[in-house]
Amino acid sequence: MKVAKIVTILICLTASPLFSQIPTGYYNSASGLIGDTLKDVLNDIIDGHIEFTYTSSSLDTWDILKKADKDPANSNNVIGIYSAFSMDGPLEYNSAQGWSREHVWAKSRGNFGTSRGVGTDLHNLHAEDVSTNSARNNRNFDTATTQYIDGSGNYNGPTLSSTSSSRWVWEPRDEMKGDVARVIFYMSVRYEGENGELDLELTDSLLPSSSQLPLHGSARTLYNWHLNDTVSIAERSRNDTIYKYQNNRNPFVDHPEYVRDIYGATYGPSTVSINKNETTSESKYKIYPNPSNSIITIESNKEKIIELLVIDSKSKMVLKVQPFSNLVDISLDELKSGMYFLKIKDSKGKEYTHRQLIQ
Repeated sequence: MKVAKIVTILICLTASPLFSQIPTGYYNSASGLIGDTLKDVLNDIIDGHIEFTYTSSSLDTWDILKKADKDPANSNNVIGIYSAFSMDGPLEYNSAQGWSREHVWAKSRGNFGTSRGVGTDLHNLHAEDVSTNSARNNRNFDTATTQYIDGSGNYNGPTLSSTSSSRWVWEPRDEMKGDVARVIFYMSVRYEGENGELDLELTDSLLPSSSQLPLHGSARTLYNWHLNDTVSIAERSRNDTIYKYQNNRNPFVDHPEYVRDIYGATYGPSTVSINKNETTSESKYKIYPNPSNSIITIESNKEKIIELLVIDSKSKMVLKVQPFSNLVDISLDELKSGMYFLKIKDSKGKEYTHRQLIQ
């Protein structure tokens, strides 16, 4: 039986971890990288994972999803990614009377079906009720115009997913938009065409239902969903659970800034701020002016800046300074016009990235 519900979870700090259990050194090789270089290194970190069969008499994707998508209010049930329905976990499919396994990166986008590996990657699979899964089909992710109402009539308020037949798109409920985006970004990094695997890529195009190209859209919308719906505790917990089985992680759950570092130059804002003082999202720095044609000033209102890297759009480091100061001025006279990234490391070892336009 499907039950739509809004679950309020009171989290006890002594019982539930607030941060993912990332193995020590797991992302060391990705430190300080951006663009395609970062994408390639992350692929090396997360590829070669343990693969499971889609359905078998031994441990399979059904069994793992019962743990990864477990209803926190009822440990026997699983929660639908789009519908938020709480469904009987042990029932599994049960001739369409139970639940199904949604491929967030639609399995026809590359025509990989349920083949072991890409077709059974648990980061891409989520529990969902049969009818909602069927309605989503292989629709692109984008803003939709018509709300989808499941045949059971159990949807309530903001948990609705939207659909549009004319544009062939699907818009998840707000609580899962960022989750969906980070799954798609994971798939585009994990599957890069190596060792006979598919090369899955993002696109801004809205593909028709008949297309079996290994592309998924809409990239720019997914990028914005990632920014607006930040990583939740439940999403981090799911990443930990899948890691225990597959032995690989979704890097965009552990390090949300990697999305910006890889895709920001392509799918981020099309205009660049020209405010005199631009404050980073961490509210630790003022970096100005942007754009600039002579000197950039970086002010830290907390820890000292111990290292500053300037990296061009091809991921090449063009400047490195170690000021050990709260105020840094950088001359840009010898740099060509274009988009650059400033990688800032503070005295506590934390790193921040800033996009800078040089004219």
